Amino acid sequence: MGSGKWEVTGPPGRGCGRPPGLPRGVLGQFRSAWCLAGLRRFRRFQAVTLTHLQSVASNYNVSYNVDVRFRSLAEESQAVAQAVNQSQAVVQGELVQLKAWVRKLQRRSRKIDMRLRALDLALGERSQQQAQERKAHEAQGDALQDSLARLEGLVHSQGARLAALEGWLPVAHPGITALGPALVPAPTQPGLLGPSSLKLQRDRQELQAASEHRGPRQDSSAPRQGTQEPPGSGSHRVLSGTATAPKDPPRQAWSPRGPGEICGVGPTLVFPNASTKNVVFLSPGFVTALRAVSFCSWVRTASGRLGTLLSYATEDNDNKLVLHGRDSLLPGSIHFVIGDPAFRELPLQPLLDGQWHHICVIWTSTQGRYWLHVDRRLVATGSRFREGYEIPPGGSLVLGQEQDSVGGGFDSSEAFVGSMSGLAIWDRALVPGEVANLATGKEFPAGAILTLANAALAGGFVQRANCTCLERCP
Repeated sequence: MGSGKWEVTGPPGRGCGRPPGLPRGVLGQFRSAWCLAGLRRFRRFQAVTLTHLQSVASNYNVSYNVDVRFRSLAEESQAVAQAVNQSQAVVQGELVQLKAWVRKLQRRSRKIDMRLRALDLALGERSQQQAQERKAHEAQGDALQDSLARLEGLVHSQGARLAALEGWLPVAHPGITALGPALVPAPTQPGLLGPSSLKLQRDRQELQAASEHRGPRQDSSAPRQGTQEPPGSGSHRVLSGTATAPKDPPRQAWSPRGPGEICGVGPTLVFPNASTKNVVFLSPGFVTALRAVSFCSWVRTASGRLGTLLSYATEDNDNKLVLHGRDSLLPGSIHFVIGDPAFRELPLQPLLDGQWHHICVIWTSTQGRYWLHVDRRLVATGSRFREGYEIPPGGSLVLGQEQDSVGGGFDSSEAFVGSMSGLAIWDRALVPGEVANLATGKEFPAGAILTLANAALAGGFVQRANCTCLERCP
C-alpha cells in the first residue's frame, strides 16, 4: 500500500480496489460508491452495446426482408410478363384471323359489288335489246298492217271486176250462167277466215244478191259452196290472183334419250357431301392462253341446288373461269364467270330434278359469243361477253369447289354435291353437230385438252366409279 497504487480486489460488482492510505472505515463507503459508479458505467455501456446490437440486428432483418421482397417482386413480374406475352400472342393470332376474314369479306364485297354493276349493265343491255326488238316488232306489225290493207284493196278491186264480169256475161251470152259464186271456195271453218277472206265473202254475198235482183238463175248455176275440200296445211292458196304465204309447221322439241341408253361415257366422279375436302384438281390445267373454251359433262345433282362445277384461279384473279350457282339470283341458275367481275347468268333448272343431264357451256372471244346446251338443246346464247379476252395459262383448275385463292379458300356453301361423268374441255368452240353427237354418245369431238383422265383426287370423300351406263352410276 506504500506504493500509492490502488488495491484491486475484484471486478466491478464483486469487489473494488482500495486506494492507498485510505483508512479501513472509510474504505467500505468508498468501495460501495466506487462499485456503484462502476456498475452504472458498465450497465450504460451494456445498454449502449445492446442498443447498437439490436439496431444492427434490426437493420439486418430489414435488409433480409427487403431482399426477399425484391425476389418475390421479381418472380411476380416474370409471371406477369409471361402472362402478358401469352395474351399478346393470343391477341395477335386473333388479329391475324380477323384481318384474314376482313380481307376475305372485302374481296367478296368487291365481287358482289362488281357483279351487281355487271348485272346492272347486263340488265341495261337487255332492256335496250328488248326495246330495239319491240321497235322492230312494231315496225313489222306496221308493215304487216300496210300489206293487209293493200291486200284488202286488191281483193276489193277483184270483187268489183267479178261483179262487172257477172253483169257482162248474161248480156253477152244469155245461155251462160254466172260463175262468180263458184270461183271462190267456201271455207269449212269460219273461225279460220282472215281479213281478206272475210272481205271476199262479203263481196261474194253482195254479188249474189245483185244477181238475184237481176232475175232467177237456172239450176245448173246454183252455187257449189262446200263441195271443194279445204286447202292442206302449208299449201298455197290463190284468191283473186293473190297468193297467201304458207306458215312453217311447228317444230317439235327434241326428246332426249333416256339416261340408261347412254353408255361408255368414261369414269364418274361422285361428290357425296358439301365438305371442303371434296376437291378434284385437273392437271396440268391450261398450259396456253385460251381465246375459246368448251366445257361439256354429264351432271346429276343430289342436293337440289347447284354448287360449283368448275373453278379456275390465277395469282391475280381467283375467278378467271367459274361455273357456280351459289350467288345466282334465280334457283337453278349458274353464274358463268370469265375474268371476274364479268359474268352471265345461265338457266339450268332441269338439273334440279336429280336426273342425269348433259350440259355444254361454250365461249369464244370472237364477238364474245357464248352458248349453253342442255340435253342437246340450245337453251341460252348471247354475245359481247368478254369480247377479245384471253384466259391466261398457269392457274389452278378445280372441280366441285370455288377457289378464293389459288388451290384453296374453299367454302362448303359453294361446294358441288352430286356426280359428274364424261367431262371434257376443248380449247375451241364446239359446233351444234358435235354437241349433239357427244350428248347421244355417237362420237367424241377431237382435240380435247382435258378430261377426267387428268383428274387428281386431293382427298376427302370424292369417289371415282367406272360405270358401263349412266343409269348404273351411283
